Amino acid sequence: MAAALLAWKQFDIGWVETFPRDAPVAVGTVVAVVIRHLGFWSLNGCRVLYTVGSPDDVARFGFAYGTLTNHAESGEELFEVFIDPRTEDVVYRIRATSTPQAMLARFGQPIVRALQARFREHSVAAMKRATRSTGVRA
Repeated sequence: MAAALLAWKQFDIGWVETFPRDAPVAVGTVVAVVIRHLGFWSLNGCRVLYTVGSPDDVARFGFAYGTLTNHAESGEELFEVFIDPRTEDVVYRIRATSTPQAMLARFGQPIVRALQARFREHSVAAMKRATRSTGVRA
């Protein structure tokens, strides 16, 4: 699962992608999150802020990025995979905190929240697809 996060597979959902697609998951890396929605594209800058665990640690790995000034929202998003010690299941978690930064995001907050919920659902499906061939239960 860490390999899927390192390859930004959580964004392989068709209407959201990162650029550059092969950006390293390292503190300070800047990526653009490109989103196709409501008939137009939006470009949202993010910077990797920190990692949790290690890519070599099978029990836990993740990273968080923070939004840059051109992002529609202001906040942070954590993508993490870990093994639940009680069930030994692999868990993929997204934790996000944000507030509207752009005027359109402020006025369209219900739409923004709906897009965020849609992203979470599609991102989980993308991670399941990315790990299916490895035999990992997600």
